[in-house]
Formats: sequence, C-alpha cells, structure tokens
Amino acid sequence: MLDGAAGPGHSGPWAVLQTGLFALLFAWVAAGCVTAVMGYVSLRRGDHHALSPEDVAGRPIAEDARTAVVMPICNEDIATVVAGLRATIESLSRAGSFDRFDVYMLSDTGDLTLRDAELAAWRGLREALAADGYDSSRIYYRWRQRRTKRKAGNVADFCRRWGRDYRYMVVLDADSVMSGDALLTMVRLMEAQPKAGIIQTAPRSCGHDSLHARLQQFSGRVTGPLFSAGLRFWQLGESHYWGHNAILRVEPFMKHCALAKLPGKGGLSGEILSHDFVEAALMRRAGYEVWLLPELDGSYEQAPPHLIDELTRDRRWCQGNLQNARLVAEPGFAGVHRAMFVTGAMSYVASPIWLAFVLLGVLPWFAGDGLQAATEGAGLPLAQMMLWSATLALLLVPRVLAVLLVIRRRQEAGYGGRQTLVTSALLEALMSAVQAPVRMVAHSIFVLGALTGLKLNWKSPSREATAVGWREAIGRFGVIGAIVAAALAWWLAGQPGEAWRVLPLALPLVLAVPLAVLTSRSEFGLAWRRRGWLLIPEESRAPAVLQAAWRYAGVVRPTISAPAPAGVRNDVALRGSGAATWQRRALATVGLAMATGVAVIPQTVATGGLSHSDLAAMRIVMQASSPSAAPRVLGALPVRRVSTMPADSVRYPVVRRSATRT
Repeated sequence: MLDGAAGPGHSGPWAVLQTGLFALLFAWVAAGCVTAVMGYVSLRRGDHHALSPEDVAGRPIAEDARTAVVMPICNEDIATVVAGLRATIESLSRAGSFDRFDVYMLSDTGDLTLRDAELAAWRGLREALAADGYDSSRIYYRWRQRRTKRKAGNVADFCRRWGRDYRYMVVLDADSVMSGDALLTMVRLMEAQPKAGIIQTAPRSCGHDSLHARLQQFSGRVTGPLFSAGLRFWQLGESHYWGHNAILRVEPFMKHCALAKLPGKGGLSGEILSHDFVEAALMRRAGYEVWLLPELDGSYEQAPPHLIDELTRDRRWCQGNLQNARLVAEPGFAGVHRAMFVTGAMSYVASPIWLAFVLLGVLPWFAGDGLQAATEGAGLPLAQMMLWSATLALLLVPRVLAVLLVIRRRQEAGYGGRQTLVTSALLEALMSAVQAPVRMVAHSIFVLGALTGLKLNWKSPSREATAVGWREAIGRFGVIGAIVAAALAWWLAGQPGEAWRVLPLALPLVLAVPLAVLTSRSEFGLAWRRRGWLLIPEESRAPAVLQAAWRYAGVVRPTISAPAPAGVRNDVALRGSGAATWQRRALATVGLAMATGVAVIPQTVATGGLSHSDLAAMRIVMQASSPSAAPRVLGALPVRRVSTMPADSVRYPVVRRSATRT
C-alpha cells in the first residue's frame, strides 16, 4: 500500500525514498493523534497516578518553606512586565501566605534607557502596592552587568547569590501572569511530594486581538489540554519543563542542573538555547521527578501577535531543539527525556522531510512523467486514497475529541455556544492548514541554517509593532512567493487540469505576504470576535488576576455578553442567523474543510498534523510579550546598597529585606 504514496512516475530507488519519507511522517502524525486520544481518556476518566491540585487543597504551608518568585527580563516592554507582576502580587497577597514569598525582577537589559525605565517602574510598583495596603518590602530589582548565558545564566546567577535562602523558586516569563491560588497550590504540591524537583503548569494564552494570535489562543484553549494531558499520561514523573510558569526545588536545581557549553563549532555547539528541556533531564537524572500539571487554573501568558513574530521565535527554538538532539546518548538520562529530545528535533526536521517528499512527488510532473501516468488511469490509485484518508483521520481526531470534551463537560457556553464552538474549530483548522506551507518552508530554512552554521537574515521585528507592515512582509516572504508564483504559472500553462494537485500547497506561499499582513491586524480579529468566533471562556468571565493585569497596563478589553448556560442555545454570535442558516453554513464549512484537508495533507503533516499552538503545547509553551500603555505606577524609593555584593557585577543592587541580611 505504501507504494501508492509514491505517486505517479516513480519507480525504483525514488519510490523507495519517497515511501520511506511518507512512512516516517505518517508515524509522526500518528504519535500526535495517539497522544491526544490518551489525553482525552485521562481527562474523562481521571488519572490516579498523576498529581492533583485537589489532593493538597487547604494544606498549610510551613513557615520555612520560603519561595522566590523570579522574573528574568531583557529589553522587555516594562509596562506589560510591571502590570502582570503587580496583578500577580496582589492576587498572592489576597490568597494569603505572602510572607513566605519574595519577588525578584532580574534584569539583563543592555539598553541604558530601558534599564533606567525598569528601575523607575520597580520603584513605582512598590509605591503603588504600598499605597493600596500591600506589603511591598518583598519586591526586589537586580540588574546584571555581566550578562552571560542569557536567561539560564540570569537564573543561575540568582541561585548562586540567594538560592540557599529559599526552598522553592517559581520562574516567570516577562509576559507571565499567575493567580495567588495557583502559586500556593504549586508550593503545596511540592511540600506534599518531597521527590518532586519541578512542577510545570500549562499556561493559557489570553487577551489577544490580532487574528493570528486569536487563532493560537483558541487552539491552545480547546485542543491544548488534550495534548498536555496526553504528554503527562506517557511521561508521568519524567515530564517537560518549559522554563516559565513552573516551580523548582532550589537545592537539587543548584546542585545538579548546571549547564555546560556543547563542544565543537557551528550552529549546534556553544551555549544550550533550549536549556529548560535539558534542566528537566538533569533533574530527573539526579533522582527527582518532573511533573506536568495541566489541570491547574490561574497560569497565563501571551502568544506571538503575528506570523513573523512566531517564526522569529521558532528559529531560536529550532536551533535549541536540534542542539538537544546531541544529548540523546548522554549517560544517565531517562528514556522519556531521550525521546523528548528526539521529538523536539522532529518538530522542526519534519518540515524539510515533508518538503522533500512533496518535491519528489512534484518533480516528475514538471518533467512530464506524472502527466502521462495520470492520463493512463482515472484519478488517484485506491491505495493512495486510503493512505490520504487515514492521514486525514489522524489529523482531525484530536480536534474532534477536543470539541467533544468541551461539550461533554458542558463548557461550550464559554466558547459562545455549541454551534459557535464547532464553527470556530472548523475555521481554526482551515486557517492552520492555510498557514502550514509558510511554516514548512520557514522551518526548513531554519533547519538548514542550524545544521550548516549559515547566518540567515531573519531579524527580529520591532517590539513596538502591533501589526506587520507590507514592506516587512515583502522582505520576509516576497522572494519565496515570487518563485512559487512563477513555478505555478508555468505549471498551469502546461497542465491546467492538474491544478488541484499543487494549488493547496502553492497558493498559500504565493499569498504569504497578504496572509502575514492581514492576520496581524486587530480589526480582523475583533471582527471575528464580534461574530462570536474563536471565543474562549476568559473573554466572557475573565479571572480577577487577568482583569487587574489588563487594567494596570491600560488595556481596554472589549466586553462580551455572558454566555448562555450549558445546554442553552446561543445564536447571538451568528448575528441572528436561524437554525437553517447555521446548518447550511456549518455544512458548507465542513465540506470546505474536508476538501481542503484532503488536498493540504502535504502541508499539515509538516507540523505533525497539529496547529502551531498544539505543537507549542507539546514542546514548549508559547512565549512572547506585546506592547501596551505605560503602567499607572509612579514614585520613587531609595535603593539601599549591600556592601558584600561585588561592585563589578552589580550596578543596581537588589534591595534586601533588612540592613542586617548579607
């Protein structure tokens, strides 16, 4: 049967090669599907082998169980940072036991102007909290003059100086927001599980307006829990660590998780970029468990606002995951973590593999062999159709199960109602398939650059940019779009009847420039939101900690009417459309999605058959910050210097709890 996947015009070694590539990618898609299925089963029936927040509810926290909440920052939008941190601190204070926590802003900012702004914002944060009756004496700021080893070096430097003062450490990203209840639950679980070295939450992406970010936000909210629970089902105490929104046991982390440089030259040597995966493997090798906790509410982050930001981040992740593949044979690592290194690399290597598979199938058509073979028979061979159908089923099963889980839990009201939930899921699947060819080509370029050591011209966009401009998009995607457009024109001129074979793959690449621009616009995302599409529960009933973070950042979130109770029909999202109209729209959308799915499998499998948000949940939670207005925190407090801190490594020393502490 696999010989049918090789396509017309193939025989001999080429057929064997293409069949082998298809088998590898089919297995990759199947692994993702099975993970989602097991996640569905465990969420429906429960998993008594896993950690549960309910088991430690109300458990007292010992006075000596001190926890440091650290937020490493580097050239970030300080308004977003301080707004989220203030909301987190206030929520933790209201939840109680704040006297067992200290909060640190650990800055690696190189820009002197931004550094001064950070210091002023920290002072204002302390003053604002004190004015509202909160304890602000436990909030510290430190600027690191010798900025080595990026974020991992920043955290390691903190541990060397003050790690022995704490039993636990919660690591946040610059865009992280966490509720006080979530933080206390994490500490209680660590207290109840003395062999737990790391507990990783599954952050939710919330508060986005651009169409691209809202697609990821919806996908992560609906399908993300299945993959997170599925990963936990396979991994148990040998799970992922994603570097933020997680709690660590400080002593073994300091003793066993130091990172060395990878030997050699080229893109896969030097400092370890995806350090969090390696730290999890080192923690497990030392005898401590690493757990994933997908059920915990109150853990939030932000997603990339547009496609270029996403790909900019993916380039760094690609190089880091390929680096980690060098550690597969490292002595003492658990088998699960070895597999994690392989799957992390495969998340990106799948793209050039699939690109090679597609090219092997298309080249004979350009040479004329494929056309001749196609005219000798009617349509696709039965075996090939069976393989495509099986692959399509593997791609759709996770999304179908995710929607079913929401409905069976009677949570569809938070997504605008059952009808709107189904429509949103279909739209997200279609948009993910449309964007897949662009990701496939970009990831292939990133893999090539990492393996060859070539320096690719992929500069980060401005942090202040809220949307992609036409010039920026043309600079990123114009060349590849022009090349594909020329090849497509040549193809259509000679074989117009065979356009269906290449249009699903070629058209998104030709339209990559407008696709990147339009999906980055907030007006399109908000227009879909007004129709009720891509809604998530946090948009109708936002948790208090998110409301506070948005308010302090000066962000005004559009108001959405409270959804109808579970089981009650909600047609508001479709602007008064009746049942017959909705059925026609849904049927048309299903037909379009199915037809597109059959045609775009060569694109979608390149990302493992999952949306990009699903993949992020499987390898590392999305991390990015978006600009916002200045926070409403002003004022100034004196900085007390500590004489025992080396002057050559600290420019702005942290304010300590008391003058006697050294």
